[in-house]
Amino acid sequence: MKEQVEEIIQQIRPHLQADGGNIELIDVTDGVVKVKLTGACAGCPMSKMTLQWGVERTLKQKIPGIVRVEAV
Repeated sequence: MKEQVEEIIQQIRPHLQADGGNIELIDVTDGVVKVKLTGACAGCPMSKMTLQWGVERTLKQKIPGIVRVEAV
């Protein structure tokens, strides 16, 4: 599952980089994806929405078994 998540993150990454941010996959355990937001995303007040509405929604749609995405 971790490899599948990494592939999806590779597709999401250019959208974050366009705004000066980035995302790093830390771990996937029991359907919980842990990521680190970097660059402009790290201090952005909209990062929680980006995580839930962008990253989490995309991962849940494409990979059955994803429960949630957490920023670490």
